[in-house]
Amino acid sequence: MGMLPLQLHLTLPPWVHELDLSGRDFAGDEAKVALAIELARRNVEARSGGPFGAAIFDDRDRVVAVGVNRVLPQNCSVAHAEIMAFAMAQQRLQRSRLNEDGRKVVLATSAQPCCQCYGASVWAGIDRLLIGARSEDTESLTEFDEGPLPEDWIGELERRGIEVVRDLRRDEACTVLKAYGELGGAFY
Repeated sequence: MGMLPLQLHLTLPPWVHELDLSGRDFAGDEAKVALAIELARRNVEARSGGPFGAAIFDDRDRVVAVGVNRVLPQNCSVAHAEIMAFAMAQQRLQRSRLNEDGRKVVLATSAQPCCQCYGASVWAGIDRLLIGARSEDTESLTEFDEGPLPEDWIGELERRGIEVVRDLRRDEACTVLKAYGELGGAFY
């Protein structure tokens, strides 16, 4: 097989460059989750990955980075929307803990983080987690297994200083999951 690889190259789909976020107001929680759901929907429509979107916002409601699920096109099981958003924000801000400068950071997701993204959320340095669909929605509308979470997963995050707000635009988020499920899932 030759030499071992020394680097990993993960990318968002080219359509992300076409997003026009100028002049958009992301002041409310619903607006933030609406962007995450829009990303998920576009990812399904473009067949560029799974039905999940995420966005990182700073303390002035500005988008720092976005992410969409890229597992199949990138052949990388960790390329979930939240992980992609974390990595893009960490590269942009040049720090692994996003809120280490004391400014508040928000992660908005189209669906509740799976066990992998839940763990990453603990260490990425976020202060608020905004969620559209619940994990039971994801599992009932698609073939995804969200993995095990602590029984009191919200309490565990809150004990670590991360506020959790769920069910924001839940029906809209479920519509994207349902569309992906009806298309037979695994495509890109």
